[in-house]
Amino acid sequence: MITVTLIGAGNVATHLYKIFNNTDQVLVKQWYSRTLKPIERYKTKLKITDCLEDLKETDLYIIAVSDDAISELSSALPFSDRLVVHTSGSASLYDLDMKHKRGVFYPLQTFSKDVDLDFTEVPICIEALHKADYKFLKELGLALGCKVHKVNSDQRKALHLAAVFANNFTNHIYRIAHEICEKDSAEFDILKPLIKETARKIETVSPYRAQTGPAKRGDKKTIKKQLKALDNSTHKAIYDIMTKSIKNTYGQR
Repeated sequence: MITVTLIGAGNVATHLYKIFNNTDQVLVKQWYSRTLKPIERYKTKLKITDCLEDLKETDLYIIAVSDDAISELSSALPFSDRLVVHTSGSASLYDLDMKHKRGVFYPLQTFSKDVDLDFTEVPICIEALHKADYKFLKELGLALGCKVHKVNSDQRKALHLAAVFANNFTNHIYRIAHEICEKDSAEFDILKPLIKETARKIETVSPYRAQTGPAKRGDKKTIKKQLKALDNSTHKAIYDIMTKSIKNTYGQR
């Protein structure tokens, strides 16, 4: 049985608690948050605390907080020589205080507290300074039914940057599409099969080969009409720069 202390109360920490709580191989013994309100609902299931001095000894301490808080928080932990990891895609392994055994346990997925998630579909990217710690983190990931990937810091940061494009920016594009539909009372739901097929297609075809649309075809007339139809200057600028990027990729002028 792997014993874990969670540190942080955001989306990632909440999902980690849920998946840990659903496996017999992991026990979350304690959950820390600087304010108890976000985790108060769990107080009947495990020990919660807002005091770092109250943390008990466990096999692993998972810091799941904003990147800016990792360094200060890890330094404030009142112990040393225990395995402490963060869950960030972009923060350095060395942001963790050197008094700890340091590692990274990065679940590469989008997390929302109230949206259920099949964690077996979440890739876990791990990094550690020592072989024994890497082996331990790998065993933890496998215990969750996840695919585990050994990455170095540069690879992890590249994956996180790519994820911003693939997820955060894409979701914002969905929001713009939603606004465009709302403007003329068109149903956004009509686009959902297209969105699903776009995601499904790259399971078998590279994004380069999967590209379609007026910019790929070099359809100047359609591009001109659509730019004219956009009355939001930010949306127009996004359309323009995305069109130019696609045209450059496929040699259109």
